[in-house]
Amino acid sequence: MSPVDEVLTDFERNARRVLEESVRRIDARTRSRLNQARHAALEAAATRRRGWFGRLTLMPAAGAMAAAVLVAVVLWQREPVRTAPVGPEAQRVAVEDMDLLTDNDSIDLMEGWDGSFYEWAAAQSDAGTESNS
Repeated sequence: MSPVDEVLTDFERNARRVLEESVRRIDARTRSRLNQARHAALEAAATRRRGWFGRLTLMPAAGAMAAAVLVAVVLWQREPVRTAPVGPEAQRVAVEDMDLLTDNDSIDLMEGWDGSFYEWAAAQSDAGTESNS
């Protein structure tokens, strides 16, 4: 609603009349000083807004810079991902392992394991390293 379209109550009409009469009673010098003060206040408010607006225009650039730094830190701190071999070589190794596990002869060898031979071979390799020292 604009001021022209609104319906005024008696109180509002009386208040408006009293204010208009008080403005008419102010001398020209005081009116001039009040007008200058009003313009100075409006100018100061506009200057503050421009300063705040100027800082606001740098916000997207600062945000982009912060995001770039965050991404760099995350990527720098991340350990390299270790993956299992892929392709024909990985399949060949897996097939060989499965062959060892499913081969009945290998299982028989493990069941009839000759532990004394392996103990002797380990002792020989230990003795060889001690004599070289």
